[in-house]
Amino acid sequence: MKKLFFGTILLALVIAVPVPTMAEVNVNIGIGLPPPVVFAAPPELIVLPETYVYVAPAVDVDLFFWSGWWWRLWEGRWYRSNYYDRGWGYYRHVPSFYYDLDPGWRGYYRDRNWYGHQWNYQRIPYHQVQQNWKGWEKNRHWEKQQTWGVQGYKPRPQHERQELRKQRQQQYQQRPDVQKDQQQRQPQGQQPKQEPQKRVQEPQRQEQRPQAQQPQRQEQRPEAQQPKRQEQRPQAQQPQKQKQKPEAQQPKHSQPQGKPEREEEERQDRR
Repeated sequence: MKKLFFGTILLALVIAVPVPTMAEVNVNIGIGLPPPVVFAAPPELIVLPETYVYVAPAVDVDLFFWSGWWWRLWEGRWYRSNYYDRGWGYYRHVPSFYYDLDPGWRGYYRDRNWYGHQWNYQRIPYHQVQQNWKGWEKNRHWEKQQTWGVQGYKPRPQHERQELRKQRQQQYQQRPDVQKDQQQRQPQGQQPKQEPQKRVQEPQRQEQRPQAQQPQRQEQRPEAQQPKRQEQRPQAQQPQKQKQKPEAQQPKHSQPQGKPEREEEERQDRR
C-alpha cells in the first residue's frame, strides 16, 4: 500500500509540472522565481519592427515570445518558460534577441509611430504565434507584409544594427538590478587575487634570462684562451737557438795557432 501511495504521488507531480521546468528548478536551487502574472484572458501579441520578437503590450511586465519560449526579466535575472503564466525557470545568460529591441518600444506602441513613420501594428492571438512563429521567421513573413506594418520604413543597414546592439548592451549593464545581481553571483574578492599573480610572474622571467646566460659566456672565452698561447711560444723557442750557435763556433778559432810555428820551421830549413 505504501509503495502504491508514493507511486501515485510521483506520477501526479510528473503530470502537473513540465519536465524542463523541474530540471531547471532543481539545478538552480536557491535562486528565487518571479511572481506569477495574472491574465484575465490569453494575451494578444504584436511583433516589433526589424525583429521576430513578439511582446504583450497589455501587460505591465515586459513579456516576450521568441524562438518558441516565453521570456521575462526580473530583478536583473532572466527566466523562460513554455507557458506565459507559469513554469518559469532561471536562465543564466542574456537572450541574444534582447539587444535588438528598442527600450522605448512601449512609447512607439502608444503613439503608433516608429521613428517618424506611422506604425499600423497587428494584434495577434498567442496561439497563432505559437503555431506559426517558425514558418514566419523562415519565410521572412513580416518583412514582406509592408515592413512590419510601418509605412515607408526601410530597415537599418547591418553596421548600424551592430552599433545599436553595443550601445544597448552598455545600457543594460548599467541597470541597477543587473549590477546588483552580478555582484551577488561574482564576488569582488575573487577578481583582484588573480590579476596580481599574472603581473608578478612576467617580470621574474625577464630578469632571469639576461643575468644567467650572457655574462658567463663573455667571461670564460677571453680569459681561458689568449694568455696561455702567448706565454708558451716565446719562452720555449728563443733560448735554445742562442745557446747552440756560440758553443759550436768557438773551438774552430783555436786551429790557426799552428801556422806561425810551421812558417818558422820552413824559414830555418831554407837557411
